[in-house]
Amino acid sequence: MGRDKALLQLGGITLIEHVLRTVDGLGDEVLITTNRPEAYEFLGKRMVEDRQPGAGALHGLLTALEAARGERILLLGCDMPFVNRDLLQHMLGITTEAEVVIPRRGGKFQPLHAIYAKSCAGPVRQSLEADERRMISFFPHIQTWIVEQETLDRYDPEGLSFFNANTPEELAHAEQLLGGGNSRGSTAAPEPSTTPP
Repeated sequence: MGRDKALLQLGGITLIEHVLRTVDGLGDEVLITTNRPEAYEFLGKRMVEDRQPGAGALHGLLTALEAARGERILLLGCDMPFVNRDLLQHMLGITTEAEVVIPRRGGKFQPLHAIYAKSCAGPVRQSLEADERRMISFFPHIQTWIVEQETLDRYDPEGLSFFNANTPEELAHAEQLLGGGNSRGSTAAPEPSTTPP
């Protein structure tokens, strides 16, 4: 859209504020990785500058893993205004030795709605050094716990957790959803933009 998507307004607040309201209290800290910390000062959250600005989401993941104080992080896209708190709580409650807990919806992994152990930092770094940019490029080197469609449907049958506002049309649809056009209960979210992770 040519603008910082996280700061676009939806229902009178920014997209990132929708995400922050949903995750409030789910963890010990909130960490925002950004190329422009001054733009997010109003949020009053801890910020870390991307290690390589503009280098993509995998670099952002590595930045977060290295900066986080806890042993694992919940990574969410800043333009996903309808993340479902119940689903997030379910994912956070999964007890596993796997380094990644990740949803798979419609056969596709959702790496910007996943939990990563700090031990992922090494494999992520190796992927980046090999010039691999896809968010799942390091998965062959770690254990994953996949949250499958059946579980996702129990918590979020419409899949709105994975809706992101990548286009003006998607933002307009988000306004309809937020405005109660379907009370977030009768029309499924459109398929997300086909940008590879």
